[in-house]
Amino acid sequence: MALQSGDALPEIHATNLDGEAVSLPAAAAGGWSVVLFYRGHW
Repeated sequence: MALQSGDALPEIHATNLDGEAVSLPAAAAGGWSVVLFYRGHW
């Protein structure tokens, strides 16, 4: 199911390009953010 405008972002745990653990939406708290999910290679 796609998120709609105003929906809360579900909890997501991932690793950034520097190898650090990132937890969303906690990492984006306090303002606007852009999150890009890149699959890498096909």
